[in-house]
Amino acid sequence: MKNEYENLKEAIALLKKKKRIERNLLTEYIHDVQESLKPMNLIKGLFNQPHNSGSLVDALIGMGTGYLSKKVFVGGSHNIFKKGLGVLVQMGVEKFTAGNTDSIKEFGTKIFKTFFNKKPNEETEATPGLA
Repeated sequence: MKNEYENLKEAIALLKKKKRIERNLLTEYIHDVQESLKPMNLIKGLFNQPHNSGSLVDALIGMGTGYLSKKVFVGGSHNIFKKGLGVLVQMGVEKFTAGNTDSIKEFGTKIFKTFFNKKPNEETEATPGLA
């Protein structure tokens, strides 16, 4: 009986030690997150890594496009299956967008230039008789 009691006592002591260690790790992690979310540190991160695929801007672009794609895919549906599938679509789009922001920006720039950088002569030629 005494042996079982001591084994239980040791197990409790080990669990308390594990709990204390995990609490310290969690507290340290929360502190690191709080530091990284301070406005000055966010701004420093933007300027220190402007073209890094892991930068905050790329992550925000990925999150935004993922959220929009989920909204388009799910809409106002209350179907649990469709919502779950929407979350998967959102995560996939986020990951793809955040990993390929440079090529997406380049593609968007080309499209923008194609539609909005017409030469003045092209506009007058497109509408003959109006001038």
